[in-house]
Amino acid sequence: MLRRFFVFAVFGSFLGLVAGCTNPNDLDQPAVDLGDFRLGHNIVIAPKMEKGPLSREKSKEEWTAAVQARIAERFDRYEGEKLYHFGVSLEGYVLAQPGIPIVASPKSALIMRITVWDNAANKKLNEKAHQIIVFEQLSGEQVIGSGLTQSADQQLENLSKNAAKMIELWLVRQQAEEGWFATEADG
Repeated sequence: MLRRFFVFAVFGSFLGLVAGCTNPNDLDQPAVDLGDFRLGHNIVIAPKMEKGPLSREKSKEEWTAAVQARIAERFDRYEGEKLYHFGVSLEGYVLAQPGIPIVASPKSALIMRITVWDNAANKKLNEKAHQIIVFEQLSGEQVIGSGLTQSADQQLENLSKNAAKMIELWLVRQQAEEGWFATEADG
């Protein structure tokens, strides 16, 4: 099932890119409002991570280290009083290869699941892990396929940055819709 999903994700990624464009390079700007949030544990695992078809190889250790570092970089900026912990499971990836015909223009993708734990309440904020599908950022280099213009290390780095940004966007949405990370003043 995961293989079929990856085939769909790779070929359908252009729509996802257009719909989900984000700027992961906004760390020089003030952090978006997440209320009384401060990141505690940042746990990234990949026990069942699968490499998709026609993908370059990267180890589970490389993936977990890269995603964990980018999550820390993005969320260590938050200085709220309440601790929240992340449990992230990396499920699968595709790193576009060089030499694939431009017509196919393969894109890189990452599938992950995240659970957020409220330290003070001693419970999960989301009972079921939230799945996020991360695509590479649309740019001049990626229009013809990142496999032709970037190394596997660059693709890994870009997907990791995008993963952290996608988590942030999801948390902002959860705060607005579900009241996550409320401050005392929000009462």
